[in-house]
Amino acid sequence: MASASSSGGVAGRLRNASLVLVGDNDSTISDIRKAVTLMKNIAVQLEKDNQTEKVKDLENSVAELLDLYGDCAHRSSAIQSVANGYQPGEQLTDFKKLLDDEFTKLKATTPSVPENHHLMRQFREAVWNVHHAGEPMPGEDEEDIVMTSTQCPFLNVKCPVSGKPLTELTDPVRSMDCKHVYDKASIMHYIATNPNAKCPIAGCRGKLKSNKVVCDPMLKFEIEELRTMNKQSNRDEVIEDFTNADDED
Repeated sequence: MASASSSGGVAGRLRNASLVLVGDNDSTISDIRKAVTLMKNIAVQLEKDNQTEKVKDLENSVAELLDLYGDCAHRSSAIQSVANGYQPGEQLTDFKKLLDDEFTKLKATTPSVPENHHLMRQFREAVWNVHHAGEPMPGEDEEDIVMTSTQCPFLNVKCPVSGKPLTELTDPVRSMDCKHVYDKASIMHYIATNPNAKCPIAGCRGKLKSNKVVCDPMLKFEIEELRTMNKQSNRDEVIEDFTNADDED
């Protein structure tokens, strides 16, 4: 009993420590997002003044920040995975090695490419629209302009278990394997009651484990962005309906 109690205490302290570390990483990620937004606004002003070289320098700096952004996100996911899956053994645990190995595995399976990041896309679009508003960016067609306005980083828009839209989730988690998003209480119950559980999204073969379903540091930010995007879309629809009604009169 003493041994089990001691093990439980160590696991609990480890999870508490992981929350602090992830919180620090979340703060860094939040600061990076704010910096990228500021740099985007500056780039727009520079583009208006036709200072192309300075805009390019800012874009390169954004790429460097987004590379750091990806590392922070992978590091947070690695910390949560190690903390949630920790099982005390007879030998001393090398936590640094566990974290480094998990971090390396995550980077290999879900590489972060700044050029493909949606924040980089937003940066380039903002600059492009200074002189080319309404025109497709190089390499795109007219349909891509419409797709961009509804673009989001999620593979699913509702939790497949609870049926709730992602924007209504108060405790969201994402699979580190297949990247689908769920309501935490619903998916944890699903995993607990389904041995060898697989993602409940139709056609997905992702395997689910409780320590591999986490609230990664980007998730809540992305959901908040989706909420903002939906609100803007709803406002635009109301304005369009009002305009159409006015035209009919």
